[in-house]
Amino acid sequence: MPANQFGRYVWLLDTLRHYGHLSYKEISEKWQQSGLSYGYGDTLPLRTFHNHRKAIFDIFKIIIEIDPDIKGYKYHIANPEELEGDSLRSWLVDSYATLNQVQADSKLRGRIEFEHIPSGHTWLTTFLQAMRQNRVMRITHQGFGKDYANTFEIEPYCLKVVERRWYIIANNPYYVELNHKHKGEKDYTPRKEIRAYGLDRIKEAIILDKTFVIKEGFSMKKFYYGCIGIIPSDGPIEHVVLKAYCHAPDYLRTLPLHETQQELESDDESTTFSYDVKLTYDFLQLIMQQGDQVEVLEPKKLRDQMRNLANTLFHYYKTE
Repeated sequence: MPANQFGRYVWLLDTLRHYGHLSYKEISEKWQQSGLSYGYGDTLPLRTFHNHRKAIFDIFKIIIEIDPDIKGYKYHIANPEELEGDSLRSWLVDSYATLNQVQADSKLRGRIEFEHIPSGHTWLTTFLQAMRQNRVMRITHQGFGKDYANTFEIEPYCLKVVERRWYIIANNPYYVELNHKHKGEKDYTPRKEIRAYGLDRIKEAIILDKTFVIKEGFSMKKFYYGCIGIIPSDGPIEHVVLKAYCHAPDYLRTLPLHETQQELESDDESTTFSYDVKLTYDFLQLIMQQGDQVEVLEPKKLRDQMRNLANTLFHYYKTE
């Protein structure tokens, strides 16, 4: 499919998502102004409009139809949960819709800047190809803080981007923790482990002829249930209460730390939020990013952990 054709589908989808309900005439008028029409300023032929609707369903499984509850034959997205509930599809539509605008209007070029993800360009397409075909990969990986690299085979399950880094979530049939017996030693037992590997720590990646089957019942949503960031955890869900000061409440309201965020109470000085999460190091770092504008109230062990970190920082910066 030509990229500009795909862009037209995304334009229609994004336009209806933004305006909610539009008649065919209103859609055609906006099409004329979009810069994406087949001839600049041309109206959108009715047949082409319906072809675009069909293509959007085929690609995104999004239904665009007339809303029977709205007078005037207004079209709308009948199943918005299919888009808003899928972070990848939502991100794709947002990104491509922005690209459409930049390409359609030369005045916008050079005036929009995106965050660069350094690890994305080297191995991303290789892993996508292996995932699509369920092919085993051989990678050479060197973790941070290690002076050597290891080469082993993995079964690539999912890709995840966190804090401008790409990670491959993979099953490693040959992974052995440091406190377990190694191959060739007495009582050695191979253990299958699902782990996350940063693409920026991979020196080589080769797709092998072997195929694999994803473990029954595996889903990345379940794997990271209750977790924030890239570190998974088998620990329990903890009820966390934070008090936010100054401008932090507005930042947290508009960009929640986690989907379970709830606002408990607010006054002129602070706002209290709660979360139900696992206490991973990634969550701890996320709290630390808020600086002195957020205070942990509970649980006590997390508050104590933050106090210890604060004491360590004080030791780093105290005046001699």
